[in-house]
Amino acid sequence: MPNRSSPSREQEFEEFAQACAAQLYRSAWLLCGSHYQAEDLVQETLAKVYAKWHRPFGRIDNPAAYAQTTLTRTFLSAVRRRSHGEQSHADVPDQPVADLAAVADVRVALHDVLAELPKADRAVLVLRYFEDLSVDEVAVRMGLSAGAVRNRSMRALQRIRVLIDDSLRIGKD
Repeated sequence: MPNRSSPSREQEFEEFAQACAAQLYRSAWLLCGSHYQAEDLVQETLAKVYAKWHRPFGRIDNPAAYAQTTLTRTFLSAVRRRSHGEQSHADVPDQPVADLAAVADVRVALHDVLAELPKADRAVLVLRYFEDLSVDEVAVRMGLSAGAVRNRSMRALQRIRVLIDDSLRIGKD
């Protein structure tokens, strides 16, 4: 007879997915730049985590970190697969115009600047500066060396400095 006091692996996963879905979506949106692609990326990530979660001997020590790593690697591998086929186009807004008007200029500018970067550079910046991960953590998640992460960060930040509007810079004269 099963122990009713301890949650099943299914319940544990549901609780985990509900707890981390918003964070995963935020990262996915910053990586993809599209509401629909971000939702698809989160769904694919959770499906992969679910498959690992339910394997016998497949206990994940740090599920949140594992999910973020899976999200990043899924994003990067999808970019590689898509580079020869489909081309993304601008999304039709699914929000009322009044809601779009409330979006801050900085957020829009950041989204536009991130969209101009190569996918791997965008992933490095999102993980380093939005997810606040160390160089070593980003390197592990992306399958790169720490030096490659530092170089990508430096080059991506230089590109952003060129692209960003002076009026949005912090501490301008």
